Amino acid sequence: MATVRLLTDSEVEAIPAAKAVFDDIRATRKSDFVNNFWRALANDPALLERTWQELKAVMVADGALDPLVREMIYIAVSTANGCTYCIHSHTASARAKGMTDAQHGELLAVIGLAGKTNHLVTAMQVPVDAAFEVKS
Repeated sequence: MATVRLLTDSEVEAIPAAKAVFDDIRATRKSDFVNNFWRALANDPALLERTWQELKAVMVADGALDPLVREMIYIAVSTANGCTYCIHSHTASARAKGMTDAQHGELLAVIGLAGKTNHLVTAMQVPVDAAFEVKS
């Protein structure tokens, strides 16, 4: 159960700042669907606006990483952080961007391996090799 109300479209219509963000979400995504994350954030229009602008800058704008790679990274980080909502939403987004079952399987293998080796090296407190240090 959510800890805040998920605002309906009619409630968002009454909040001009939130409505503007919802309109931009729909235009950017070329879809009428606005997911529950944004509906929850609409309770705080300033936070909604900041978060949407940051998401567009990182996930939508052109960059060195292609959109599918960004989504796959988001899935990995969401898994590490235990965010079920984000795992589901970004897996759906990655699939919409072309992620295959084989790619998803390999992603899960990498996430599992990284989690295991991260825990092992942390438990053993292995020092970082000098060769991996950034030289200035």
